[in-house]
Formats: sequence, structure tokens, C-alpha cells
Amino acid sequence: MGVRAILDTNAVIYLQKGLLQEPLPPGEYLISVITEIELLSFPGLTEPQRIWLQRLIDDLEVVELDVGVKRRAIELRRNHHLKLPDALIAAAALTRDAVLLTNDGRLSNLPGIRCQSLKLRATP
Repeated sequence: MGVRAILDTNAVIYLQKGLLQEPLPPGEYLISVITEIELLSFPGLTEPQRIWLQRLIDDLEVVELDVGVKRRAIELRRNHHLKLPDALIAAAALTRDAVLLTNDGRLSNLPGIRCQSLKLRATP
């Protein structure tokens, strides 16, 4: 089956812009509802970008704010002083036993979370 992973907001942006050095490995991919909101509410989003994002989101499982995610996010904010969106995304990964694909160093250093950073292409 491959990897089970939550895509952080930055991972989706890198994917959309073609900045990933390698394609994502085969597997099951999810995003947090917070990532969905962050991506679709960006003020500079063009219509082609919005369509691309919506198609991607439609193909992924969106992790909603259930009781487990809320409790874990509260714990993460309290213990690690994370911003609310970061705590919710990390909580989604933890409650779904998924690897978090992110280049956010702060999330990568959380104890108990499995993170994988993404290699990016060199930009001119």
C-alpha cells in the first residue's frame, strides 16, 4: 500500500508549484481541514490554482475536527506552544497514525510525531 501521510500546507504548495525534487511515494494521502482552509482562502489564489487545489482535495481524505483531533491539538498547544493551525495539523497526523510531510522544522521536532521533510528543487 505504501505510506500513509498527512500533507502539511507547505507540502501542498510545493506540490502545486512543481518544487518537489521527487514525486510523492505511492500511498494514502490526507490533509487536515485546516490545510484545506489555508489553501483555499489564500487571497492571491488564481482560478486555475483554485481548480487544481479543489481537484487535489477531492481526491484526498480530509481530516475533520473530531474529538480526538481537538484534544490532541489542545495538548500540543499547551505543551509546545504551537500556533493553532500547526497544532491541529500535527494532531490530525497523530490521531490518524500518519507521517506528517512538512518542511516546518518546529513540527518536525515534536516528540512522538513521525515527520518527513520534502526535498525541493533548486530554484534559479
